[in-house]
Amino acid sequence: MLITSREKSIIELIIKTSGKHTAVSIASYLQVSVRTIQRDLKSVEKVLESFDLKLTRNIDEGFMIEGKNEQVFRLIQHLKGSHPVDQTPQERKLLLLLALIQEDTYKLQALAVELGVSITTLTAYLDEITQWMEEYRIQLPRKRGVGIEIHGSEADKRRALADFFLMNFNEELIETLFMLEQGQSSEDRILYYFKPRYILEIDRLASKMINSGSSRLADSDYMGLIIQIAITMQRTEADFVIEKENEPSAELSDEFNLMTSLCEKLHKVFQIDFTREDISYLAVILKGSKLQEADAVQYDSVVLSRVIKALIADVSSQLHVDLTKDFPLFQGLLAHMEPSLFRLKQKMGLYNPLTEEIKRKYPVLFMAVKNSVEKQFPDIELFPDDEIAFIVLHFGSALVLREEAVLISALIVCPTGIGTSKMLASRVKREITEIQTIDIKSIKEIRQNENLQSYDLIISTVRLPFMDIDYILVNSLLNDDDIKTIRSYLRRNVGKLTKDKSYEKSLLKEATAPRTSKKGIAEVMQEIKDVQRSIDSILDHFRFYRISEQAGHEKIMELMVSNAEKDGLLTDSYGVMEALKSRERKGGLGIPDTGMGLFHTRHSSVGTLIFQIAHLSEPCEIQGMDGKKMNLKNLLLMLAPENLSEREQEIISLVSTSLIENKESIMIFSSSNEKSIRNKLETIFLDYIQNNLIKE
Repeated sequence: MLITSREKSIIELIIKTSGKHTAVSIASYLQVSVRTIQRDLKSVEKVLESFDLKLTRNIDEGFMIEGKNEQVFRLIQHLKGSHPVDQTPQERKLLLLLALIQEDTYKLQALAVELGVSITTLTAYLDEITQWMEEYRIQLPRKRGVGIEIHGSEADKRRALADFFLMNFNEELIETLFMLEQGQSSEDRILYYFKPRYILEIDRLASKMINSGSSRLADSDYMGLIIQIAITMQRTEADFVIEKENEPSAELSDEFNLMTSLCEKLHKVFQIDFTREDISYLAVILKGSKLQEADAVQYDSVVLSRVIKALIADVSSQLHVDLTKDFPLFQGLLAHMEPSLFRLKQKMGLYNPLTEEIKRKYPVLFMAVKNSVEKQFPDIELFPDDEIAFIVLHFGSALVLREEAVLISALIVCPTGIGTSKMLASRVKREITEIQTIDIKSIKEIRQNENLQSYDLIISTVRLPFMDIDYILVNSLLNDDDIKTIRSYLRRNVGKLTKDKSYEKSLLKEATAPRTSKKGIAEVMQEIKDVQRSIDSILDHFRFYRISEQAGHEKIMELMVSNAEKDGLLTDSYGVMEALKSRERKGGLGIPDTGMGLFHTRHSSVGTLIFQIAHLSEPCEIQGMDGKKMNLKNLLLMLAPENLSEREQEIISLVSTSLIENKESIMIFSSSNEKSIRNKLETIFLDYIQNNLIKE
């Protein structure tokens, strides 16, 4: 019977302290994640079954081994005489994959000897790896007298290797990175492959150049990018070269420039020469993983915005709950879907470790989202369950956040502070009703002199070996064990948590009191002011230009921007024009089949919201959002300050999505009738106020 060192340690701990150790305490003792312990417990249960023993939990979630004393004694004797195998089956499969991508061919016998397994075991591993790698267009034919061959492009091999690491060793990678930052790791290679100094420097540069400001990556994507860059470095260093491809497209220009700069810095440190193909490959990875902060999303993606609104309406209809006015949900989906659609079109692999748990916990919501996604995105051949699960997180968060919670403040710590952390916060609010407010922060934020004493409870999805604080380590989706652990903590610390806090004395008063807004009067009044200021600004500064002579769209924009500067609406017309041109270079801005083009930017020199239209008597040619050329009849210009409140962002989104809301809207905004357009804007704003402010 094979048993690993960690499995042996877990069994010995449970035997020595029966009923005392939980998954959390074992994880803390062995310095691994709770999820790692939960995986190992499945193997531990199989070991115990072979001795007619059973792993159980007491009322406090402490583990116990139940069975006859003589069987426990037999188990102890076996453990004393056993020699643990420190390589798990997944680690052996990883070694097999690493061996295969280093050589074009391999003899079966030689490979079995190298891995220390039998031919039978190796054949079983090869069957699994072969089937899995077919998803990456990689074949592993076995030929008599030749051995095992590997056929596939270098880019596909890199993707497959990176995904294997992330699917099976994500927790270990995160923990190792933290240990490296603290100078506590002495391993020559991380997981038999990565050079620690490469990983450390990549993390330093990526954190500084990519994962700061308004450009942030989702939790798993940040680690994924680090791994992809490290694999690129080591494969390039070993003379495995990506095949030459076409020049990167215009929509990848920002990502290509950013990766070029990062690779140049890595070259200076390690003297590794990155090819143009390497940088293009990494730019595609970055484009497919970027998750902007919701308030940095540009609202000129009117076609995608309309589809997302239809998606929300369709899911709402299936669930019999109205989410159509939930702007944070719309924002989150708009920020998520653009890179998601890019991944699907590029046929990039994606792994969501929470998919099965999401499907199990939210089966109805998952089905509703799957139905709607397939209906609203018919041009996507297949929406994998992993992608749908991410979208379910957004809807799940919106549904949960509609419920009330009171009293205790908590901090949730995640690798980057975004992504699944929002869903976790929502789950905590729903399951632990005593918690009133929840903040979400990344690990880097809490290490930058954050005052953690102000929080009653700190919950983390990863181990915090560098922080001398009490915290609870949980699964990203908050399983039942995690909920019980949090409740147990709250029970044990009631005195500490309720100190200097006031509570309602009468339960009857609480039960019969009318439901009030969770927002304070000051916040509500500020939102009203933001809405009024935004609407006033758009209506007051609305201008309709009639361009009679033949002119290119840039000349027309220069005229509009210059006049806005003369009117005191902005201070740097040149800077605004450069920002508009930069946005256009990333992709067409013409709205297909409408004759309209929406040119939009946020700039520090813009003092207020601006929406203006120029009607061209002589159409000019521009690129549409679908990549095709089209004739421009109405040039729509939308400018906004760099920093906007949530309500101001909502007003911008309202205008842009209303342009093609229905045939009537398209007809009005693409017309030359200034009065009709102004009346339409007033109607849009009036409906918004009626439905979103007065009813609230």
